Amino acid sequence: MTHTPRHTGTHDSRALAARLLREAGTTYADEAGISMANKPMPLFELVTLALLLSTRISATIAVRAATELIHTGLRTAASVHAANRGTVIEALGRAHYRRYDESTATRLHAAAERTLEVYGGDLRRLESRCDNDTGVAAALLEEFDGIGPVGAAIFMREVQDVWPWARPYLDDRARTAARALGLPSDPTALAGLTDTRAFAPMAAALVRVSLDDNLRGRLLDWVD
Repeated sequence: MTHTPRHTGTHDSRALAARLLREAGTTYADEAGISMANKPMPLFELVTLALLLSTRISATIAVRAATELIHTGLRTAASVHAANRGTVIEALGRAHYRRYDESTATRLHAAAERTLEVYGGDLRRLESRCDNDTGVAAALLEEFDGIGPVGAAIFMREVQDVWPWARPYLDDRARTAARALGLPSDPTALAGLTDTRAFAPMAAALVRVSLDDNLRGRLLDWVD
């Protein structure tokens, strides 16, 4: 069935935003078991997740791979840098992240090395370098091998509630999904439709809508 984006009134938009959050508002960090906080370990875990999600592989497998790495104890730049390469590849394999396991293991080690050498193992120093500018932050993230514009956008979507200066943040994919649902694509306007200061769940929900035709169809049918 083809759905035409529709404009909704403020009341309808609030109801749709609430339903969207209920049905799809789990961040990828939450799904991977990352307890987001502005601390070195979760920030590095989020870089790992962004790198895994940047590969041409399903989000489900990428998130599962991040979970496996966490369960293996590969949670900090120091632990990944010191890890046996085989340990990393085995963790990726358990998540069925096999096609890119070798190259990803190399990139994870390089990400750990860069985090240690450039940021002293603490990515809060990356935040301090960007002067509250999401564009600068994204550019610094893209200096990690394997993280391009998509991966940088993933990181910024997921980190925004612990880096409040970046909130509300939507990347192009999330904005397009918002327009398809008839919701505001302006982050500030969309944030005004929710009853919580947290905005990462909304950004994640919109990305999930962009990837799931059935979910998008259900939401549009409910609006209609």
